[in-house]
Amino acid sequence: MEEARRSALRRGRLRLVEGLRPDVLWGPLRERGVFTSAMVEDMQSAGTRREQARQLVIDLESRGKQAFPIFLSILRDTGHGDLADMLDEGCGSPMSPPVDLRPVQLELPGERPPLVACQVYQLRADPCGHCLIFNNVSFSPDSNLSPRAGSDIDCEKLEKRFRSLCFNVQTLRNLKAQEIDLELRKLARLDHSALDCCLVVILSHGCQTSHIQFPGGIYGTDGKTIPIEKIVNYFNGSQCPSLRGKPKLFFIQACGGEQKDQGFEVDFESPRDETCQGSIESDAIPFQAPSGSVDELDAVASLPTPGDILVSYSTFPGFVSWRDRVSGSWYVETLDSVLECYASSEDLLTMLVRVNVFFFLHKPYFFCSVRKQGRQ
Repeated sequence: MEEARRSALRRGRLRLVEGLRPDVLWGPLRERGVFTSAMVEDMQSAGTRREQARQLVIDLESRGKQAFPIFLSILRDTGHGDLADMLDEGCGSPMSPPVDLRPVQLELPGERPPLVACQVYQLRADPCGHCLIFNNVSFSPDSNLSPRAGSDIDCEKLEKRFRSLCFNVQTLRNLKAQEIDLELRKLARLDHSALDCCLVVILSHGCQTSHIQFPGGIYGTDGKTIPIEKIVNYFNGSQCPSLRGKPKLFFIQACGGEQKDQGFEVDFESPRDETCQGSIESDAIPFQAPSGSVDELDAVASLPTPGDILVSYSTFPGFVSWRDRVSGSWYVETLDSVLECYASSEDLLTMLVRVNVFFFLHKPYFFCSVRKQGRQ
């Protein structure tokens, strides 16, 4: 199906979910070859009328070029003419450029191919999606985890930034691991049908884990950990069907190693460097790896095998993630600045490259890498 038609379905999804009567559509959709009998039975098992309608609209995007005009014809034949007109108008109107974040437009500035050559997420809903921020600052005494001074600065910056990007922002402060897990599952169970994106930010201490696809873990205030892999998997296509085909973004300010890069020396005699040296801290937590193992990646931005998921960590494999007690973490400070300047004109991966470049040029002892995997 052409991108313009998929976009029309996504923009009109709320009205379609509210207005469709799937029971009168299954027969024509099956008879005219849009769906097989097995596909229809699977969508019928989704639950309520509304859930069946939502699944129908989502699955329709994958049914080839002829599915859209056939669907419009069936809508008009079954008394859904107003919905057909809405989709027809939405598809025929000039397509304006996507706004804010476009996670999978992968070309770098100066090397942009024609738009038809790349896949772009259309983020047009208002609000764009839910943004859930976990801000862990104070930890229980028996956890042996120090307070994260400066994290509130990070949190305030990201709250303002993502609200300006049309996200519905909710912040939760100082949660235990089990409480974080519960809130993530609650977010994944919400109906995201009328939204275009979902975003999770975690500001906490971190550690190394043995997971390969989504390495690392984060600490709750009770000193217990949650693997990043577990967090991400709550939002995959099978666990959160209303986010299928939509970007799920995770920004992690935490680290899983204690190495400090020694790639170049910095003259700490300058006034600026003395100020920084006196107030910076690390979010690293020691981890004793089994014999023969190596530090897992702690900071990558990736498009992993589960479709439409991007995870951005705050530092390079095995290294600490620096946080200034006065101005907040270097990663969040830079991410916020880059989003402010470029969110309306560049895709997300290009902006993350800008974040990386900034650290290479301006921040001592810090690296952030971008790793890209195929999208399903």
